[in-house]
Amino acid sequence: PLGSTGHFTSPIGLGTVKLGRNADVKYAEAFALPTDGEVQALLEDALRLGITLIDTAPAYGESERRLAPFLTAHRDRVLLCSKAGETWAPGRQQAGLARSTYDFSARAIEASVEESLRRLGTARLDILLLHSDGRDTELLQGTDALEAIDRLKSSGKVRLGGISAKTSGGILASIGRLDVVMAPFSQADPSRADALMAAREAGMGVLVIKGLHAGKLRASEAVRFALSQPFLDCLVVGTLSASHLAEAVHIAES
Repeated sequence: PLGSTGHFTSPIGLGTVKLGRNADVKYAEAFALPTDGEVQALLEDALRLGITLIDTAPAYGESERRLAPFLTAHRDRVLLCSKAGETWAPGRQQAGLARSTYDFSARAIEASVEESLRRLGTARLDILLLHSDGRDTELLQGTDALEAIDRLKSSGKVRLGGISAKTSGGILASIGRLDVVMAPFSQADPSRADALMAAREAGMGVLVIKGLHAGKLRASEAVRFALSQPFLDCLVVGTLSASHLAEAVHIAES
């Protein structure tokens, strides 16, 4: 169960930043973007392994667009999570500007969702997360982003609303206001554990990212540690390796 939302998730999810972006990422090793064929093979492998949650974002470069053919074939078997609030454009660096920009206004959130639905080739997002820039509490309390999420849920374009949070304060501020929270958690940085437990006890779905600390931790131990946490519903693993996914699934099943 994904908290008390009424939805269900596999305990391992697939993060797809590596499908569409290999710049401005904090992985231990550089990587080349996969071909379209490799993308489809990885997604099919994930589904065969029982992985149902797929996590993407507009800020993940070409990730949403590259997911579209797979979703066309398997939409009802996937719990699709995307985000809004951050956009990323590599061309901005050439003008001396930051590649990521943020806008959490209701107008921007709703426009972002429309674009995501178009790129993904689907009529709905199962989960929409606010893609926080670290000012979690401010965007929850000082913008009209939550009003946009409510309208998107009422329209059927979004089923569950949440936040990809950076701070314990943001996690706690989302309780009672959103359905799902995503946050970093690992052996190397377990600092958000109490806040995530509070969210889970309040019925929120809890998605954990960076469980392998961007590839800096030993995979088997890191996955086992994350999955042992009572608040975790799904550990999202960002990888291009079907064997790494299979190892994580084996640990989850053991």
